[in-house]
Amino acid sequence: MTSLLRQRALSGSQPTFGPLRFIEALPWIVLAAALRVIAFSGGPVALFAVIGASIAILQAFIAVARRSIELADGQTDLGNLTLKDELRLSLRILGLIALLMAIGVVSVIWTGNAGLSGSMIAGLDGMAFDQFTHLGKFWSATVAALVLLMLLHAERHAGRINLLDVIGELIDRWRWFGGAIVVLGGFYFGLSLTQGVVRTAIWATWQGETSQTFLRNLVFFVFIFSFAMIRLWITLTVLTWGLRQSYWHAQQD
Repeated sequence: MTSLLRQRALSGSQPTFGPLRFIEALPWIVLAAALRVIAFSGGPVALFAVIGASIAILQAFIAVARRSIELADGQTDLGNLTLKDELRLSLRILGLIALLMAIGVVSVIWTGNAGLSGSMIAGLDGMAFDQFTHLGKFWSATVAALVLLMLLHAERHAGRINLLDVIGELIDRWRWFGGAIVVLGGFYFGLSLTQGVVRTAIWATWQGETSQTFLRNLVFFVFIFSFAMIRLWITLTVLTWGLRQSYWHAQQD
């Protein structure tokens, strides 16, 4: 159903600033950011908020993936999915990624690095929001690559996803697609540093301004989902390029 390298003429004017090309993902990012705030507050609804935020991130990922494939002169049927179909696909992917994250948690605990278990759990979250460890950034890049392959695999197999086949495809395309994952991890480092500087500047500017608490929180909230949009844009741009290169070089061999 999907042929990433099938040429397609793109018509109509497009925004020139990258993240604005994926504006349809913005409502999902806003929802994910709001649910993350609820999850961080703890309480009995925290788990449901985490699940909801994860689904929202996957929905945003699907929107950006579709546009990224089209902008890379590829063709995809992701745009033909109904909201119900997208949610079903997101839930299916979430279950598989949760399994991989659980394996990651067990692995780091087994190797005596239990402190990194949080980074493994945040693998999906790190596709849009800042990861807090070096390993976590590359883990999130790997998770993003797997999610993209799962989307394409689902298109080719009427919505079904075989995790072993997806991992096998990742291994087969490791030369170029794996390189894209490493590059993406590097981008996550740079973006994290930039985000940290901006975050510090925001808090320094509004520190002690108790009379403008609402405005400060609003600015900080906009800051969070703005960087989330940029992170998703970079993620899909890099991964789509790497996947396209892997297809092209496979045809040449």
